[in-house]
Amino acid sequence: MSYDLQSLRGDVSGGLAAAAVTITPAATFGVVSGLGPASGIYGAITVGLFVGIFERARPQIASVSSVMAVAMAAVIATHADTAAEAFTVAMLAGLIQVLMGALRIGSYVSYTPYSVIAGFTSGIGVMIVVSMVQTFAGTPVKITKPLTAIRGWPDALGNLNASALAIAVVTLVIAIAWPRRLRRVVPPTVAGLICGTLLSVIWLGDVPTIVDVPTGLPELQQPVLSLDFLASSLVPALTIAMLSTVRGLLSSLAVDAQTRTQTDANRGLLSLGAGNAAAALIGGLPGHMTFVTTVLNIRLGATTRVSVVVRALALLAIVLGLARYLEFVPHAALAGMLAVLGWQIIDWRFLARVGRVQREHLLIMLTTLSITVLVDLVTAVAVGLIVAGMIGARQLERLQLDSVVSVPLLDQIFLHGQTPDIHGIGPYSARVGIVKLRGSFTVASSSKLIRTIGDDIVGHEVVILDFSETDYIDDSAALVIEQLIDTAAGGDAQCIVMALDGMPAATLESLNVLRKVPDEHIVANLDEAREAARQLLA
Repeated sequence: MSYDLQSLRGDVSGGLAAAAVTITPAATFGVVSGLGPASGIYGAITVGLFVGIFERARPQIASVSSVMAVAMAAVIATHADTAAEAFTVAMLAGLIQVLMGALRIGSYVSYTPYSVIAGFTSGIGVMIVVSMVQTFAGTPVKITKPLTAIRGWPDALGNLNASALAIAVVTLVIAIAWPRRLRRVVPPTVAGLICGTLLSVIWLGDVPTIVDVPTGLPELQQPVLSLDFLASSLVPALTIAMLSTVRGLLSSLAVDAQTRTQTDANRGLLSLGAGNAAAALIGGLPGHMTFVTTVLNIRLGATTRVSVVVRALALLAIVLGLARYLEFVPHAALAGMLAVLGWQIIDWRFLARVGRVQREHLLIMLTTLSITVLVDLVTAVAVGLIVAGMIGARQLERLQLDSVVSVPLLDQIFLHGQTPDIHGIGPYSARVGIVKLRGSFTVASSSKLIRTIGDDIVGHEVVILDFSETDYIDDSAALVIEQLIDTAAGGDAQCIVMALDGMPAATLESLNVLRKVPDEHIVANLDEAREAARQLLA
């Protein structure tokens, strides 16, 4: 594809627009994280540059977000005593993402249950909204646990700053009521923030404002490399990596649907992890791919990665030349904007379907939401995934056990009259039973598999284990099959293994599961199984 003046014009327009709508929220999220506005801006520049340059399908924008800011605030509150330790956790999270991309497991992360995602995002939304009440009253922005924030309400309301309250309410109202026709030009939250800031500058100036806004190039951060700290940082780093990956890949998939492009999830994860690690190295927040800014970039004419470079250069220019003007932004205006964002983060679409959602999914969502609100985000994601895995395993168990067929075979039908007359054997005698294992069998069903068909095995003299429709067996299920063979032997029954091939055969052979089954009892098809059964019964 040739690159001409029209393509350059589109890339410049898209990149400048993406920078314009990124700068203030990025600084805000840096304040929310507790690491300062510089961390948000440096993170937006670095993560966006890495992801955009390595993305081949389309000009993809990546930036910091409220979710990542709150996650880093949780890390600072529970795992990191200094900024250096916090950035070390973020750097470790980026390296984990790089490893996941190198191992090509990026696409599997998108299988995280939606109920877990809805739970922790809704919990973050609740935390933001509840925490902003104090900032509405005049205190600086700080995200805390809802119960901690609620305990601080009486003091905050007792020292109410009327100017801060007015600024926050004006920002909130404008962000909600901003005309739809203007939303493509200026996002509602940015419009509200600008109006709140102007109100503070022109009239109501006795309110806290942003401080320590960077006006130069970042400094390299010295990571904390002690083994004890790195070991204790694995869990929070893994949580940051999972949040960034899930949010990023879901946003990327949404952009795919809008642009009819196809991205490589593993390549995207490699670039995202490298960007997060690099951002932490210069004191930036971790981030992820974004949907709204990417679509805005493309709709304004961006077609190549040049737009991503333009965005990064524009942000850098703002930092070097105009960032000092961010010191006029009051915390109350940030609170009004964050209250709207927090409300939007709550997954109302999922909550509106609470009466229709399956009981198991509702349990996962409420568990994750509750722990996010009452404990911390790191624990919430871990517990949510564990609960989701347990419930998923239970459902998988039902499906796998439903795929097991255990039926008796009448002698006169199955053996075709080839069995010699034996005294005491009637016409309805069924000395042979067949157990057909269809589909896949894993640890999910292994515990109940022996109880489900154990009695059927004991009730026959010959049992045929039919693997003709078996696709997969894991180690746990393989050891249960060994128990089935032992159960049969304990009940004086002989086992015939039929049509064992491929991956199931490799698994059973690697564990030596069939060591008690004679070679002549391992057959290829039903005819050979019939002949082996006839010889055993004769």
